[in-house]
Amino acid sequence: MSEEKAIELRVSVDVGSRRHSVAMGLSSGEVLEEFEIEHRPEGFTEFFSRIEKHQKTKSCAVAVAMEGYNGYARPLDSMVRQHGYRLYNLNNLKFARFKEIFPGGAKSDRIDARKGLELFQLSDHLPLAKEVLQEVKGTPQENEILKRLSRRRRRLVNERVRMVNGLQADLQAVCPGLLEITAEASNQWFLNFLLSAQTLPQLSRLRHSTLMKIPCVGVKCAAKIEGWQKRAHFSDEVEWVGEMIQEDARRCLELDEKIKRLRNKIAEIAKDSKIAKTLRSIPGFGAVCTSELAGEISTVERFTSEGSLALYLGMATLDNSSGKYQGTKAPKQVNTRAKAAMMIGVDRHRKYVPESQQYYEKKRAEGKKHNQAIRALGRHLCRIIYRMLKDEREYEVRPGKGNTKTKVGPTACVKTQIRRPKISGKKKK
Repeated sequence: MSEEKAIELRVSVDVGSRRHSVAMGLSSGEVLEEFEIEHRPEGFTEFFSRIEKHQKTKSCAVAVAMEGYNGYARPLDSMVRQHGYRLYNLNNLKFARFKEIFPGGAKSDRIDARKGLELFQLSDHLPLAKEVLQEVKGTPQENEILKRLSRRRRRLVNERVRMVNGLQADLQAVCPGLLEITAEASNQWFLNFLLSAQTLPQLSRLRHSTLMKIPCVGVKCAAKIEGWQKRAHFSDEVEWVGEMIQEDARRCLELDEKIKRLRNKIAEIAKDSKIAKTLRSIPGFGAVCTSELAGEISTVERFTSEGSLALYLGMATLDNSSGKYQGTKAPKQVNTRAKAAMMIGVDRHRKYVPESQQYYEKKRAEGKKHNQAIRALGRHLCRIIYRMLKDEREYEVRPGKGNTKTKVGPTACVKTQIRRPKISGKKKK
């Protein structure tokens, strides 16, 4: 009877953009069936009906493994969790290495799905194989919302950067002197000025009273514009490029408004996120980067140690030594969005905490570049962040004992004499 209870129905899904290959088997090693489903409601219905049929026959629990969790697998992955099945994410890099060690006769989606079942079977006996299958933990809804909103905001910001770069290049070719009146072409007053006339040449004939009516244009900006109007010059391209410049300026203003609305919405949702509020207590970590980190981390239960969190955030390197050669290499299992937010947060953090700034300067004196020094400091902050999230403790700065220096944040980490950031926080009630 105990053996019968231990039996588990295992499902391996090789995810594609339109079709998914599925292999079903038991934890005993028996393969039940293999089939394909369409990435549409009818295919999902067939998928779950087949699982329920075998589940009723065998009276066992269900575990599903799939590549591309939260990618092409959506919304199938969320539907698996809604049915109460255990969901595992197949780590792409480790799964590829597994297939190199245990190669198949050929390469196809069907064979990859069968390989997932083999990996399930092997993970019961080999710890290294178990690391390839990462169980997806339940995440708070507010963090899932923050992930989608922050990624949307990042796309809009990147689009705006590309638009401004193109705008500056066109202005430099059509009217070089116009860019000299502003330090940045993305300034609100400058974009509004470009749209205050029907054509670019008409901008050189606007009166002072008209300039003062343009949004965000004050006395100083009006004086700069009037100084440019006296020496305004346009190339022959202005007849057909001028309209493009104004369209880009209009698009930049639209993006500014959308980004602002998203930022306000993110700030409201971040108030309900424990991770966002905890990270917000770290000096230098602003509302935007903490919201991005909360969305990408989702839940600290995903990480077995602070090292895995540091690897995920791009703050750790992998050992790459051989013989007398001692070196490291950059990991490929990095969340690039979380890494970008972490780099910004750490760079600002060092300017608020003297000990962190001293550690940064120490690494720079050792010959490290700016980004390398930031990652070195971020590696220690990952220890701090992991303990803060695990214990639900906020970052705290308090006076040091016996001197006027301050000690910073979780006590878990490092020794004080090497001036690495420390944390000591109060547990939330």
